[in-house]
Amino acid sequence: MRRGSIFGCCSLLLILAAAAFLRAQEVVDRIVARVENDVILLSDVRELKEYQEMLDGKSESDSAILDRLIDQWIVRSEAQLSRFPEPKDEEVDREVSRVVKSFSSAEEYEARKKQSGLNDREVRRIVAAQLYLSNYLDSRFRPSVQIDEKAIEDFYQNAVVPRAKARGQEPPTLDASRDIIQDALVQSDITEQADRWLKESRDRLRVQKYLEEGPK
Repeated sequence: MRRGSIFGCCSLLLILAAAAFLRAQEVVDRIVARVENDVILLSDVRELKEYQEMLDGKSESDSAILDRLIDQWIVRSEAQLSRFPEPKDEEVDREVSRVVKSFSSAEEYEARKKQSGLNDREVRRIVAAQLYLSNYLDSRFRPSVQIDEKAIEDFYQNAVVPRAKARGQEPPTLDASRDIIQDALVQSDITEQADRWLKESRDRLRVQKYLEEGPK
């Protein structure tokens, strides 16, 4: 009887511990949005938040990050539907290297990465995912971009020259700046086209958000 009571108590404690663990797991991670038949988790929001904090020392609000993740879902779904290829390892290597070089030193990068709570594997996975999305958007919208000479000259006069003078520097020549200006204008046009497309796509989607409180 006594042994049975002890085993019974142990079983009860194990059940209670398991229940407490499951409740803790629910708090740690939960669904914060449904997009069509897919879900976005709180852990997804937290991971992107950590990545932004690593890069910039700060992050957007959880609500803004969730909207960004919904946009990423749209782009990823379209890319996968069109069988768009994943970036090659060497492409990811170059992009990770570019991220590291955006810091003043490798030591600063390592310190910020550690502070964010991310590890090398997680950083590489995030970089690869974002590279996939940006490559798809570039392939989708770049062919329709048209930059004329007047746009380049206007950007030079209204942005390049004033910025150089504000720094007390001699402005570079238009010819020396042409390629950089054209690339900036192309990227700006791609961003504008992508923003319009994403807005139209969001309006057609079934999206439910549960960021403030869990789904009932």
